Amino acid sequence: MPRAAASSPAAEVPSDRATLVIGATGTTGRRVTAGLLAEGRRVKAGGRTATPVGGAQAVRFDWNEPATWGPALDGVDRAYLVPPIGSSDPAAVILPFLHQARTAGVLRAVLLSSSAIPAGGPAVGQVHQALPGLFEQWAVLRPSWFMQNFTGTAPHARSIREDGTIRTAAGDGRVGFVDARDIAAVAVRALTDAQAPDTDLILTGPQALSHDEVAAIMTEVTGRTVVHRHLTFDELRDRWAAEIPLEFATMLAGMDRAIAGGAEDRTSDTVQRLTGRPPSTFRAFVERELS
Repeated sequence: MPRAAASSPAAEVPSDRATLVIGATGTTGRRVTAGLLAEGRRVKAGGRTATPVGGAQAVRFDWNEPATWGPALDGVDRAYLVPPIGSSDPAAVILPFLHQARTAGVLRAVLLSSSAIPAGGPAVGQVHQALPGLFEQWAVLRPSWFMQNFTGTAPHARSIREDGTIRTAAGDGRVGFVDARDIAAVAVRALTDAQAPDTDLILTGPQALSHDEVAAIMTEVTGRTVVHRHLTFDELRDRWAAEIPLEFATMLAGMDRAIAGGAEDRTSDTVQRLTGRPPSTFRAFVERELS
């Protein structure tokens, strides 16, 4: 079981070495970077372009270009790992990087995975399974579906803006949608607390909601009608396949089918225990982001 954290987590005294945040301009990465900087940590912000993020040192990092790994790892003793987006076999690139990271002096690794993927499961599940054997200090964050899927440039957000619809094959299944701010807050604790979690952590919001309930909340808060359109597995797979490789589209549609079967109908107290504060509700998220 994950360890319980006090309401005022005990943080390590910062060393002169940095934390590498991979995907530092992304949904969780930029929030993790900001949280680490707020605690006085040195941060190397890694991305395919060396983009400044706050006061972090910008470094170029590309999973598919091993020549960028060494410079990114120089002077680093811990790392936040966001897997390559859209890869059906992320272990093929992440595991060689982790071996190099360990040799370079990285002591703690925190991997972003998914509540839908257990250790040894497909895709990043293979990295999850290998992580404890590579690092004595580690954590795997397994968040439920992001609340941010309904904002910005995410597919659901686009369809909401275009025609007021959310299209899924999730049926009436419920999901413990979680705010990326809460994921990042847990990541900061996992990276900086004196004792690493050394386990995987299921992260959810405080309530499991169906997509019909999500649509109703968005309608109430924004005043614009949002409805949930129920698709079949095949319809959703084909919709995704118009934008991403078929194999990945099939996996994503399969996750919706799992939701319909109840796989994500759960909540956890992990955010509260590790950060000392409750996770954001979906209504509060919509009021903050869309009202």
